[in-house]
Formats: sequence, structure tokens, C-alpha cells
Amino acid sequence: MSSFASSGPKPSIDRAIAQDYIARVESDLRQNILPFWIKHTRDTERGGIFNEISNDLVVDKNAPRGALLTARILWTFSSAYLRYQDPAYLEMAKYAFNDLTQHFWDPEHGGTYWSINADGTPRDTRKVVYGQVFGVYALSEYYRATREPAALERALEIYRTVEKHARDHQHRGYLEEFTREWKWIEGKSAMDAQGAKSQNAHLHILEAYTNLLRVWPDASLKADLKDLIDVLLTKILKSSDHHLILFLDREWKPVSDAISYGHDIEFSWLLVEAAEVLGDPEVLHRAEKAAVEIARVTLAEGVDTDGGLYNEGEEHKGLTDPRKEWWPQAEAAVGFVGAYQLSGDDAYLKQGLKSWDFIEKFLIDREHGEWLRGVTKDGQPLPRFNKVSFWKCPYHNGRACFELIDRLGRLAKKS
Repeated sequence: MSSFASSGPKPSIDRAIAQDYIARVESDLRQNILPFWIKHTRDTERGGIFNEISNDLVVDKNAPRGALLTARILWTFSSAYLRYQDPAYLEMAKYAFNDLTQHFWDPEHGGTYWSINADGTPRDTRKVVYGQVFGVYALSEYYRATREPAALERALEIYRTVEKHARDHQHRGYLEEFTREWKWIEGKSAMDAQGAKSQNAHLHILEAYTNLLRVWPDASLKADLKDLIDVLLTKILKSSDHHLILFLDREWKPVSDAISYGHDIEFSWLLVEAAEVLGDPEVLHRAEKAAVEIARVTLAEGVDTDGGLYNEGEEHKGLTDPRKEWWPQAEAAVGFVGAYQLSGDDAYLKQGLKSWDFIEKFLIDREHGEWLRGVTKDGQPLPRFNKVSFWKCPYHNGRACFELIDRLGRLAKKS
């Protein structure tokens, strides 16, 4: 398999193959994913979003609600409206924007609550940085789609609050969780974090700051993003095996041996996207080289013969979680196509398309809509997981559709 190639013929794809996949992806996006969330998730009585819906569409109207799901819906439908200008997508985006800013916003201490009760009262008022930056990501996308000044103002408010309270100026990077008043919490974690810092939080700060920079090209934000990219490449990505370290202490000592294949491949393409938006050629070269190496290792270690991406492994144990959840499959499709765009190695394009084939065969729910949460190693639906939950959202699969349509379209134009 070839490695990173910065010169030579530009990768392309047969137009008929590209058009076929684009049509299939766009059909799932516009006829399945987006309509599902519009139809089933709005609580029209209380103005919120249902956070628990079973695979057969039974709604738990009294389940607690998380800012994370609302933010992810806001990003998805803002991005969909930006692309398609469909009024139904704008209506859903506005609905989520109102939910996030009216029900989850902390007017006293800034940022968003982690969760609220079904009636809208605060439940878990901790300030989880992972959740805060999804607010930045979603609000900046809503601003891109609508140019609504209040959306950018809110995004900047969260960004500045995170920089003020969560930035570790002594050791670099960002701490994980805080009280409502923004006092650092070292103990029990809302996200089961095993250390003071995590790849997961830093990965999503990366995408949030990248999106904010698109609409607010501020010098301080550019400096923050550049430093964050360097932190991810030097503190969190292991040069020895090209895996992300999942959890670390405040001084960057690893406290976990687990490997998350989905986060690895997701990081590969988000890293390049961040470097492109940053506009620094040296940073971009580092990012592109790292992305291809990550994809190479992920393909070698994390992919089953059926095309599905496993959940987790460990450095000395090998595969530890053979399940294949929805979000790693979505990220794999994008990440491997992205690696092909960078390297020209056909193996990555083949796997990217195979990832979509796996999604169509095992995850798309043709009876009740949307995607299943995941399947076992042998392709059986995972029991006891809901279609909609605190974590199960339209952001990973919706975004994968947007990215695949764009990337395959660009590759087809070069053929």
C-alpha cells in the first residue's frame, strides 16, 4: 500500500460509480435521515426534543434531555439548509436553536447545562467542555446558514468562556469538566472520563473552532486552533502506532490503553479540514501526512472482512470490542475516502465505498427509519439500544452524507 503522496496525478473516480453512490447517499439523507428527525423528535407540547425513542418508535416523553442532542440536531439541519435551502430544514434548525438557547442556557454563569428534565428544569448543571463546544459547532453552523447575529454572539460567548475557564495554560490543551460555576472537577465524570484530559474533548474542540473560524476569522481564534492542532499531533496522537490516546492526566501522561478506531479515522479527516481552514501550509502538510498514516493503521487493524469498523481494541490485547456502532461506520466512509483523496491509494477508496455498502446492508432501518445504533460482529442488531437517545443523533450519519456527496463529486470531476 502506498503512503502519503503530495504530488503526482490527482486521484479520481469513475463518474458512473460516483454518481451511483452519490444518489444512494443523498437518497438516504433526504428521504430517511432528515425526515425521521423532523417527524418523530419534536415535543410540540413543551417545545423540546424527545431524547428517548425506541427502535420501534415508542417515545419516552419523560426522559431527561441533553444539550448535546439538541446541538447536534441544530448543526445537522443548519448544514442541510445551507446546502439545499429547504424551508423544512430551516424550520427544524430554528426549533433546535430556540431549544438550545431557551432551555439549556445558563444566564448566570455562561455556557449550557449538560442536561435538563423533560419539563425544562435544570438537571445536571455541570459544564462539560465536550458539550460546550458542540454548542459552538452548531451555533456557528446556524450562523453560516442564516446569518442570524444572535447565533454568532452565542457561539462566541461559549468560545470565550471555554478559553477563560477550561484552557490549561500551564500544560496546554483543555480540561474536561467543571461545576456550574466553572470550578474544575477532578472526580466523577459526566462522560466517564478516566483522566483530566481526553482525545474526545480535544477532537470536538477542533471541529468547533474550525467551524467558528469559517465565520469569524479572528487572529486569536486562529492562534488557538493552531496550538490545538499541535497539541493533538504531539500530545494525543502516538507517533509509534498512529492511534489516539483516549485519556491522559493533566500533564499528558496516558491513563488508558484503549484504541477507538472510530475516533482515529474521524480525527484523520477533521485534522485535515482544520488545517485547510487555518490556511497554514506547513500545518496542512503535517496534517495530511498524519491523516494517511492513521487511515493506513485503521484499515489494517480495525476493519472486518465485511467492511464494518470495530469499536475498540488495545495495544497489547488486540480487538476488545467487536461491535460495529453507527457512528464509526459513518466516520470510516468519510475518512477512507479522504485518505484516497490525499494519497491516491485505491485501497482507501475501495474501503470508503465498502463502508457505505456495510451501512446500507446492516444499519439503515428500512422499516422504522433512520439507522440502528449498531450491530454485533456477525451483523445482528444490538439489543437494548434506542433509535434516539442522549447520544444517538443525526450528526454523524448526516455529516457523512454531506461529506461523501461533496468528496465523491469532486473526485468524479477529475476523472
